[in-house]
Amino acid sequence: MAEAERIIGTPDVDDEAAAPAEPPKGKRKIAVLFAVALVAYLLDLGSKLLVVAKLEHHEPIEIIGDWLKFEAVRNPGAAFGMGEAFTIIFTFIAATVIVVIVRLARKLYSGPWAIALGLLLGGALGNLTDRIFRSPGVFEGAVVDFIAPAHFAVFNLADSAIVCGGVLIVLLSFKGLDPDGTVHKD
Repeated sequence: MAEAERIIGTPDVDDEAAAPAEPPKGKRKIAVLFAVALVAYLLDLGSKLLVVAKLEHHEPIEIIGDWLKFEAVRNPGAAFGMGEAFTIIFTFIAATVIVVIVRLARKLYSGPWAIALGLLLGGALGNLTDRIFRSPGVFEGAVVDFIAPAHFAVFNLADSAIVCGGVLIVLLSFKGLDPDGTVHKD
């Protein structure tokens, strides 16, 4: 039967597989990922340079009364200052996240995922830069934190980018959108 369909021009599965695929959309999404990562990284780096130059060893600056201050803090640990003895492990984790995101970028066809992964990448690069180049030494550097809301941990723009990227990934996953652009309903 398949031979008869082929003769009269009705496509079968093999003919559909041989049909030209849609033009790749990956380059545009990869560019979005790296553009978002670059913006997040530069904002974090610039803010930390400014904090170290103008705020470190000075009194905190009140932004909104006691609710929000800018206060320079060196954090050798992870979130909330935990794990100070594991700085080198956090450095390794950040480097691993960066490698995974860069590898995933080859299969990235979703704009929202590109933004989410770009935020994660930029944030990870920002904190990794501190871990590599700040004192007390290479791979043991303390991260510069400065955004100090009342009754909460002090954090930086890299941390904000990581959290926003993570929240976006959770939302995209709940909506059924995959990094390759496919949508599934579970």
